[in-house]
This record gives sequence, C-alpha cells and structure tokens, in this order.
Amino acid sequence: MTTLLALDIGGTKVGWGIVEAGDTYEVTERGSIPTDAMRGGADVAARICELASSLVASHPSVSGVAVASAGVVNPATGDVVSATGTMPGWGGTRLGSLLEAATGLRVRVLNDVHAHGLGEATLGAGQPYRTVLSIAVGTGIGGALVEDRQVSFGSRGIAGHVGHIHHHFAPDMTCSCGRKGHIESFCSGSGITAWYDSLRGESDPEVDGGRALQELAESGNVLAADCFSRSAYALGEATASLVNCVDPAVVILSGSMTRSGDIWWDALREGFAASAMTPVADTPILVGSLGGDAPLLGAVSFFLHA
Repeated sequence: MTTLLALDIGGTKVGWGIVEAGDTYEVTERGSIPTDAMRGGADVAARICELASSLVASHPSVSGVAVASAGVVNPATGDVVSATGTMPGWGGTRLGSLLEAATGLRVRVLNDVHAHGLGEATLGAGQPYRTVLSIAVGTGIGGALVEDRQVSFGSRGIAGHVGHIHHHFAPDMTCSCGRKGHIESFCSGSGITAWYDSLRGESDPEVDGGRALQELAESGNVLAADCFSRSAYALGEATASLVNCVDPAVVILSGSMTRSGDIWWDALREGFAASAMTPVADTPILVGSLGGDAPLLGAVSFFLHA
C-alpha cells in the first residue's frame, strides 16, 4: 500500500486528498483551501507549498505528492508552461520543483483535465475500455485521450483542448483563449449563459449561471431552451468529429453541464448522431463516475504508473 498526498489546483480552490493506493485507490481524507488566484501565481504557489508541507508533516506515511494543476503543464518537469487569465502569473511556475523543496518528497504534476481523464479511464467509468476520450464540460471545456492507461499529451503538452474547436453556431462569441467561435465560448457553463445574455430581448430575464438558465429553459422560456439545445447539439457534433478522428472505444462526459437534464442530453446525442461516421456511430457516451475525486485519483495514477 502506498500513501500519497494528491492536490487538485484550480482557479477557485485547491483540493487535497490523502490517497491509499494498492489494488484499489481510496481517498481517506480530504479538504480544500481557496485559490485566491487574483493574488498572483507566486502567492498561490507559496500557499500551496505551505499547505503541502503541513499535510506531509501531519501524515508521516505520505511518500510522495501527486498534483493535478490548471494550466499547460510539462509533465516531465512539473513546470506550468502557461495559464489563462483566470490564474494570472501562474504560467512559468516551477511547481514540481517548489513542492519537492517544500516537502522533501518526489512530486509528479500533470494538467488537471488530463488528470481527470486519466482518473476516469483507469479507475472510473472507462475501466473496461482500452481507449477513452474524456471530455469535461463545466465552467470551461477540456478533454483527454487515454490509451492503455497513458495520456496523450501531444508535442507541447496541450493535447485535449476540446473547448477550442470552432463551430458556426456562435462565430462572434469570444473564447477564453481570445479567439472567436470556439465551442467553449457558448457550450460551457459560463459560455452558455454569456450566449443567452448576448441574444436575450427585453422580455427575457437575466440569469446568474448555468443552473438558473436550465431552470428558465425548463419553465418554458423559448430562448433559454434554444440556447441549451443548440449548444448541446454543437457539442455533440464536435464530439463526433473527435470520435471520427481518434476512434475511441468510449466517450466519457463529466462536469456540471452533464447534470443539465433531458433538453441537454437529447440535443447532444442528436448532434453526435448527425456527425458521427457510420463505423463509430455506436460509440458509447457515458457519464463519469468519480465526480470531484477524478483529478485526485488521476494524479495518483500518473505518479505511480507514468
């Protein structure tokens, strides 16, 4: 049995778990602290190192630190190569080296969405399958292709940026990357709300987030329902395009948008069916089973097997 400290570093919070890894993986203790990302990358890194050092000191059985982090990560060095404006100054952080110095333990770091996909592929809904395409649809959209328990990182470590596929439904919506028309700009939880706001008339109420928009759609508001169905249809088409290209055995969807009800799911499956080539049209689309533990467990799997 191996005991590891796992960290999940996002723009809103830094989650942590003590994970017992053997024949099975179990998160035996967990907690979180606010990221306070706007205080800058150096401040965030210092507080994460302080957190890790404290947890390692209070859990002497911990033998390593497994990290899932926001941003483009070099998995060989543990450096955060770049990051979006949601975590200013996070790009360039030598996270692996800083944590090794703070804890005195071996550290492995990978991108949080890659970790999420690896967790679902190896320990969650993707366990029976050799090749898994994982797509997380929440505040943003990201993904990972996992084959034989290994993440495909690409030559620059950015493989899996599913949210940055272009779609003609919203060509003028600005994406978080600065480009226009990417599906994240109108299919993610934040994006679909922004899309609705850009289209609503005087009779359409303001909404605060994707959950409120879903409730408005279910109450019969035509524009809200149209935004939900069209964004899900576009995501289904984009998913089919990826399946046409990489031929996974299964697609696993996770994240807050997967809890959006029948309007969303029916439209997504319709979009997928419209674009998937006949040989891959029966590719199963499943819901992730690990929830918030997926990136923690994926980081541990990477630490032990990469």
